Amino acid sequence: MDDYLAIVNKPAGWLVHRTPLDKGETRFVLQALRDQIGQHVWPVHRLDKGTSGVLLFVLDADTARTLGQAFETGQGLQKTYRAVVRGWPAESGLIDHPLKRMPDDMRTERLEVQPAQSRFATLRQIELPLPQQGFASTRCAEVELQPLTGRRHQLRRHMKHIAHPIIGDATHGKGPLNRAVADLVGLQRLWLHAESLELPHPVSGRLLRLASPLPSEWGLWDAYVPERPE
Repeated sequence: MDDYLAIVNKPAGWLVHRTPLDKGETRFVLQALRDQIGQHVWPVHRLDKGTSGVLLFVLDADTARTLGQAFETGQGLQKTYRAVVRGWPAESGLIDHPLKRMPDDMRTERLEVQPAQSRFATLRQIELPLPQQGFASTRCAEVELQPLTGRRHQLRRHMKHIAHPIIGDATHGKGPLNRAVADLVGLQRLWLHAESLELPHPVSGRLLRLASPLPSEWGLWDAYVPERPE
């Protein structure tokens, strides 16, 4: 934290701020941060409730407008995520797939369909002892994801588009698979983590790299990485 920015390591399961779409939730990062530092804060981007990792707030409205525009276009910043997805994707690739504006996005002045691009790279393959569709096991993979634009639920929707939905994604994934994986590893969550964020400081211009270590539960996948012959 400095005079302009506050950085939070968001836990999975917390909302960034109050929303009528989840009236029963009581844990909000914005309120907790405000109470902790004793002043008003503005979020400049969002992480879904199930996503953990780096979350940036600013301490004045002018800086919020400046950074909010940067996050919307993706210009001048780089976001890197870690995820576990269904199947074994290619080694790397670019997803170039326009996305429709979400129905609950009230910013009606925006285009109905917007360009959207994401990069992915497979880090390791995973094989779960879960029979599925005639196969003796279920393939998953740990991937690195980089959204090049800032669309709502972009990574989740893009991974669904290439038939590799993120494990634990109740909206864009597969419910039976999500439940089977949660039973196997002993934890139910959206397996998406905001690992790092690089951007110039809005006042000094100095390059910032903000990082969040992988949550400890990521180690649950180690037991399911298939051994490869030497």
